[in-house]
Amino acid sequence: MEYKGQSIQSRALENDVVELIFDAQDGSVNKFDHNSLQELDEAVKLLEKNKTVKGLLITSAKDTFIVGADINQFLEGFQAPLEKLTEWVKDSQQVFSDLENLGIPSVSAINGYALGGGFELCLACTYRVASTEAKVGFPEVKLGLLPGFGGTSRLPRMIGADNAIEWIAGGKDNKPTTALEAGAVDAVVEPDILREASLDLLHRAINGELDWQTKRQEKQQALMLNENEAMMTFETARAFIAGKAGPNYPAPLTIVGVMQASANLPLKGALGIEAEGFAELAKTPEATSLIGLFLGDQLLKKNARSSKKLAVPVKRAAVLGAGIMGGGVAYQSSYKGVPISMKDIAQSQLELGMKEAAKIMQKRIDRGQMKTEEMTDILTDITPTLSYDSLADADLVVEAVVEKASVKNAVLAETESIINKNAILASNTSTISITKLAKGLERPEQFCGMHFFNPVHRMPLVEVIRGEKSSESTIASTVAYAAAMGKSPIVVNDCPGFLVNRVLFPYFAGFTGLINDGVDYVHLDKVMEKFGWPMGPANLLDVVGIDTAYHAGSVMAEGYPDRMSQEVPTIISKMFENEWFGKKNEKGFYIHSTDKKGKPKKEPNPETENILRDLNTGSGDDISDDDIIDRMMLPMLMESSRCLEDNIVETPMEVDMGLIYGLGFPPFRGGIFRWADTVGLDELLRRAEKLKPLGKLYEPTEQIRKMVKDKRLFHQIQ
Repeated sequence: MEYKGQSIQSRALENDVVELIFDAQDGSVNKFDHNSLQELDEAVKLLEKNKTVKGLLITSAKDTFIVGADINQFLEGFQAPLEKLTEWVKDSQQVFSDLENLGIPSVSAINGYALGGGFELCLACTYRVASTEAKVGFPEVKLGLLPGFGGTSRLPRMIGADNAIEWIAGGKDNKPTTALEAGAVDAVVEPDILREASLDLLHRAINGELDWQTKRQEKQQALMLNENEAMMTFETARAFIAGKAGPNYPAPLTIVGVMQASANLPLKGALGIEAEGFAELAKTPEATSLIGLFLGDQLLKKNARSSKKLAVPVKRAAVLGAGIMGGGVAYQSSYKGVPISMKDIAQSQLELGMKEAAKIMQKRIDRGQMKTEEMTDILTDITPTLSYDSLADADLVVEAVVEKASVKNAVLAETESIINKNAILASNTSTISITKLAKGLERPEQFCGMHFFNPVHRMPLVEVIRGEKSSESTIASTVAYAAAMGKSPIVVNDCPGFLVNRVLFPYFAGFTGLINDGVDYVHLDKVMEKFGWPMGPANLLDVVGIDTAYHAGSVMAEGYPDRMSQEVPTIISKMFENEWFGKKNEKGFYIHSTDKKGKPKKEPNPETENILRDLNTGSGDDISDDDIIDRMMLPMLMESSRCLEDNIVETPMEVDMGLIYGLGFPPFRGGIFRWADTVGLDELLRRAEKLKPLGKLYEPTEQIRKMVKDKRLFHQIQ
């Protein structure tokens, strides 16, 4: 039998065996898309007609097996009516079932990642042999989906419902040894003998040494669970997952529900329920948002790869200013393999920076994620110094001193005079104009912003800020270094606050306005946490530092006086006047402590009432929770739109990713623009018009007005 497609080819082997080879001609990895699914269907139909074939081997010519589905291609199909989408899933499932029911034994040789649809193909085979370098699993839950090509139906019939729930609802990749112990693969071998071992297993099945018919038949039957076992398995899982996933992520509970509903059915009936569950999830706004997050992450990675082609490699780095931020930057650079010097003017700050790096690693050691000798190696690659001399061989230097323009200007000028003339100088400023900071430098083309977010080791985002004179090479090299540090860089054009802080402070303005109108800050926090933020605005201000917020707010007010200057005192300005700086001096909205397990907890600070007494001009009784959300979120939306109008960031997707990765915007809402698309721009425009008397922050942008008129979305589906 011979088949030649764009994604799949076949060849005849000895002893009447056919090898199906996945080898996408237009990509570096194998994926399931419309074309590859069609080609698989065609190849299986040819095998059905060929009565001489005795066995089937499925391999990949790439470094990985099949990484899953091409979600870009299927997104448009998700817009189809529910019934049509369900039928499409069932048609796709049938291709895998036809492969499974060929009447000959089949073996998949898993040489790398077999994820999602890739692993579902393996499950449809009679046997699976994995390389020691393989990874298998179902990441669909991270996209708000479930495996729709037979994953939730076949896996529990192979490894048991308990294990299958953990695998599919957890969404983790699994090592081949783990898969072997569970029964998801039949053998694990070294990469260089994978094909030979797979063929040997296939020949043993053909020769009758293995009862492959019974093995296949076991997958066709209902789960062998009595009523009590089923109740314990599924209800226990449901309770655990509900507590862990929360109400905003429906996919994990749907996965349990689909498995439970199909437990007493044969495979064919289970597949029908799976198709319905997949289609229902695909239509949810949560799936749309999480898929958008995945695609956004792919865009940032693509941009970073493009930058790497233009970049000068950073082989050694330096950070100016130790302490918490400097220690975090130093740890992250060294941890990812780029040695770094950490310079400060005070020995105590250097010690603090090294302690910060050691503290981060000790937590990893305690969780079993790092060995002690690794920690030693990483610390060895961090050079704490009081002298500028160790900066001479750095390819990139990050300035992370106090957020004051006068201090930064002095440090940057002195540093530039000492470092290599080809080195890049980058400022970790969060608000100060890069163009203004560059005015005191001799080589402004080699200067840009590199804004990290605290805590550095946990926050994915780095804003790379382009000043007026920053060269393309400087930007590309800084982006490439950020990516090498394991971060997700976004290039932002220069403006006060850049992207993240520019849109954060209108959000804070909504908060301070609500406080002045008499709304309780504890209630405000609860409403916004229910909306999905990891912490409410009052708690966030405590963590960020009320003094930091005050100074940054002053920069914002100077940059955008028409909408960000405050004509009346606010809770932030009053707290700052009283030297209330939040957690850093234990004076803020809350009293922060830890419980017996060491987890952070907070209680409202009763002394806050003394400051609020002079601010409240209303009772807040006539302000509903929906009003609170509008008054907090609409200023953020309008400022985000202005960032696009001003060409601060290129795409809506980058804005969404910046807010998710930099601020913790609720991932299930997909970012500010995805949220706006979901609610409806026409509806949000109507609400903004109603709130215009509150100030210019609520005034709809021309961009949004035009989009409503043209009936367009920020994330337009092509």
